[in-house]
Amino acid sequence: MFRFRETNVDTHLFLQLQDLAAVLSGIPGLKFDYAYGSAIDINEYKVTASSNWGIGNEQAREAGLKTDILLRTIGTLRHSNIPVMKEYMESISESSLQKFAVQLFTVFEDIRLEEIVKKERPGTIGLFNIRREYLKQYFTQQLKANVTRSFALDELYCLIYLLIQSDSPDPSFPGANEKQTSMLDALKSSLFQLFEASSTREVARAAEQVVFRLETDYQDTINEYFIFPIADLSSYTETNAFDELTRTDPLANDDQEDIKEEDNEVFQEKFSTWHGQNENEDRKQNFLEFELEQGTKTSLMGDGARETEEGDQAMASIQGASGESEQNDYSSMEAMQKKEAGQGEESAGGAYGEENKYAVKVVKHAERPSAEEEDLYRQYAAEIAPFERKLSKTIEKMLEHRQNAPRRDLIAGRLSKKLLQVVTEEYPRLFYKKNQESREMDASFTLLVDCSASMLNKMEETKRGIVLFHEVLKYLKIPHSIIGFWEEATEVKDEYQPNYFHVIHSFNDSLYQDNGAKIMQLEAQEDNRDGFSIRIAAEELEARKDKNRFLLVFSDGEPAASDYNENGIVDTNLAVSEARKKGIDVVGMFLAEGEIGEQEDSLMRNIYGKERIMVPTVAELPEHFSPLLKKLLLKAL
Repeated sequence: MFRFRETNVDTHLFLQLQDLAAVLSGIPGLKFDYAYGSAIDINEYKVTASSNWGIGNEQAREAGLKTDILLRTIGTLRHSNIPVMKEYMESISESSLQKFAVQLFTVFEDIRLEEIVKKERPGTIGLFNIRREYLKQYFTQQLKANVTRSFALDELYCLIYLLIQSDSPDPSFPGANEKQTSMLDALKSSLFQLFEASSTREVARAAEQVVFRLETDYQDTINEYFIFPIADLSSYTETNAFDELTRTDPLANDDQEDIKEEDNEVFQEKFSTWHGQNENEDRKQNFLEFELEQGTKTSLMGDGARETEEGDQAMASIQGASGESEQNDYSSMEAMQKKEAGQGEESAGGAYGEENKYAVKVVKHAERPSAEEEDLYRQYAAEIAPFERKLSKTIEKMLEHRQNAPRRDLIAGRLSKKLLQVVTEEYPRLFYKKNQESREMDASFTLLVDCSASMLNKMEETKRGIVLFHEVLKYLKIPHSIIGFWEEATEVKDEYQPNYFHVIHSFNDSLYQDNGAKIMQLEAQEDNRDGFSIRIAAEELEARKDKNRFLLVFSDGEPAASDYNENGIVDTNLAVSEARKKGIDVVGMFLAEGEIGEQEDSLMRNIYGKERIMVPTVAELPEHFSPLLKKLLLKAL
């Protein structure tokens, strides 16, 4: 519906709409997404809303998106009759006005469903009022455009919408062509049936009458204002979409293994299933259940035997409450399996978000620096030296102050000269001690560097900022890691998206002397899957015992990778939120190529919120990076 798609995604609103779709539908796994129009998609297991609602009008945009979800999850999902929809689509399949017929039915059905939704949830009336006013303005504009372009049926479609949504019983349209206004008058009896329609069948009947009346006089519409509310209607077998989405299929096959009874050996013996170590009489029993969709029925519980333990439940059920086994210790085996899984490439599966289920972690370690890289590093280090010295000295002074500042009002220690508490306090604290805290900071940093192709013209200047980062933290003896990340687009295949992590410095080697030249090996590569990379880096930071953990992300734009793009903004925002919930401070640094536009700032705000630094030109990176480091280091004191 409408004009064009907006690429900037408000992540807060998106997540709100996702929750709204799941709650209203009553289907927790139902996804939400923006699309050209609003529909239920059973193949993708999602509901969509039009991405072009209220461009430039935030109130109308939010109301439009929310009412799209309301109409689909409360209305179409439960109150639209799918067999009737199929009959309607079949009846217009030979019509020359198919596009018009689909859009007419959609707007008719939405008007019927709107009344159902408002009756069930009166609090939505205000949202639907905003939606209606916006659409009336929109179709008024489209009416003028269609008159000018001589799109006859498009003009009539706009007139039909404005008539059935008008506040007056007989509105006038002075700018419209006489042919279309005359036809509108002739159609009124059919159109007004809509207000008495109480079912999808009655809506379909009213729409059919209008379509068949116009077939001989009009050619099909040029524009597409609405899409059909259910995608791939032919794949549905239930009466409504809710039953279809929640349907549980039986076994794909219904064969059963033939077993000769005479070959079976039967032993009559009782086995106790109770043990003192697993007494559960005083609490509820929770069990997991498995639904088998394919396979041959057999009398066997499994295809092999294993050594049992006292805690096993009867009938091969899996109990929800677990305890440590006293018989066998498999911890070393589990550790070995984890170690083996951590080597080479690691498939993400669903552990790092739905958008990254095919992403694969590929680690690439920096090589020993060449002589040319050593020379270039020394050059960059000399250029950022003024920033490094100033920042290091500031933090060093703060550390000295923390070390020397005495702790006062103690019950033991050196006697203070201020003895007023003897008179004013019943239990005076008259002693102090000199602080002898460690000069080392309890903190660790990870710097993620976007190595996508768009960084090609910025990478050399970015390295200067990275050198500043490394030199300051090395001077202050703060462990840190520096990692470049990208997705190798040329290697992407079905269900395989290799994401490279170029480890320049790890926490183990970041404090080595004369080891910084490896930073020069960072180069622009391919795509960037930011959400996946942030989760991987946060996972490593979370495992550290430092009190303060910081994750800085250098980037120059929105995430862009295979099947990522727009969804990548939301996924990256979720990754940032997840990291922050783990106690990790995440800061995004945007590297621009000149003046920072409103859309760029909005993009970074949607991902990182307030914790973002906007750098107009990469040449200014040290000037912007230095205050950020100072702020974070002081926070860690």
